[in-house]
Amino acid sequence: MELTVYFFFNLSLLIVLLLLGVLWAGKSKESLSYRAIFIIYLVISLILCFIFTYQIEGINVVFDLRKVPFIIGGLYMGLGPFLAVFIMIVRGFLGIDYGFWMTFLYYGVLAILFWGISPWFLKRSPMQRILFSICVAFLFSFSQTFTMGIWHLPHSSTEVWFAYLVIQPIGVGIISYIIEEIIMTVKLHRRTMKSKRLEAVEQMGAAISHEIRNPLTAAIGFVQLLSNEAISNENHTRYLSIIKSELKSAERVIQDYLNFSNPEFKSVEPLLLKEELEQVVQMLQPLAKRNSVKIVSIFSMGEEIEGDKQKFHQCFVNIMKNAIEAMPKGGILTVEIESTPTTVSILVKDTGSGMTLEQVSRLGEPYYSTKGSKGTGLGIMVVYSIVRAMNGTIHVESNLGKGTTFEFTFPSLSSTLLEAVDDKDTEKELVMNR
Repeated sequence: MELTVYFFFNLSLLIVLLLLGVLWAGKSKESLSYRAIFIIYLVISLILCFIFTYQIEGINVVFDLRKVPFIIGGLYMGLGPFLAVFIMIVRGFLGIDYGFWMTFLYYGVLAILFWGISPWFLKRSPMQRILFSICVAFLFSFSQTFTMGIWHLPHSSTEVWFAYLVIQPIGVGIISYIIEEIIMTVKLHRRTMKSKRLEAVEQMGAAISHEIRNPLTAAIGFVQLLSNEAISNENHTRYLSIIKSELKSAERVIQDYLNFSNPEFKSVEPLLLKEELEQVVQMLQPLAKRNSVKIVSIFSMGEEIEGDKQKFHQCFVNIMKNAIEAMPKGGILTVEIESTPTTVSILVKDTGSGMTLEQVSRLGEPYYSTKGSKGTGLGIMVVYSIVRAMNGTIHVESNLGKGTTFEFTFPSLSSTLLEAVDDKDTEKELVMNR
């Protein structure tokens, strides 16, 4: 039973190693493809098979599972010649003897055979590939038992037959099944990602075309009115003003999209939060009065962050405007600044209709809006994009019928400068130590 235990232990290592490779491929952010990781897996598997070998006392025959990764790599990836050369090189280190030449002949023939079969093999269905792999493992295990003269072995020959004719085909079948599941999962993941990208593009196209078509339709209508020679000078001026306003609305939609897709900062400068937020509040006072909303400001002095002034204003104009529109019957909008030694938080609280947990979790998704057909979601997407570009975070809490709180957290300017000074001091110390 010792040979059986060796083989099952080795097979377990090969399966665990394959699963670890799958996890690595799934979590790795590097450019390593599944193919590259699988090649690494095959090489390590062969090394393990050479390490965990078994030799029966009194005979010069070494038993191992190298055939399992060889068959898998030869059929699924057409790597038979490469794996055969690797096996021959490793076997050569053990001595150029009769066993080496048998290995050379055996794996050389199999390498050429698998290299030719692989394209045909990959066109089969998953179940056919699994069954074919098992049959190949069984046939070549059966042939190898004869080339090694196993029938001449003592009482342990039954265990050798079991190890070669049962364990190896089972091992190939299990690994083939896992590989087929991986292939199916990868294809499903890619199909899902592709459908999501297409869905996002469709939503984007529908949202932008809808938002641009409305002002353009109005502008075209007034252009047609301007073609009437009987129009008065007063109406002529008024129509031109409306056309200009509608075209600016279309431009604003395009600019929102550009800000989301590429939120580059034209200039990064220290922002005194109290002054900047007071400007935003002042801009939105007319809208707040029309909606019977009272804006309460709780600002502390001296809090600074680093960012682009224009993008910062755009971010909080969008958020406060949404908050005001969420209180159609009036309410209170509170804007507050809180700080710690390393961060600054800006809280925007409203007493509006609130959102469900699902709505909160979907905020910032491409073209998702809580306003239904009235909104495109571009505004909140721009907000999330700008905050990310400023190394900030957004936390949202909301209760239906009670209101919503947006908490924006940014690194404070004092902590950023302190880190820069520390980095410079560290560099100086390194230079001096050299």
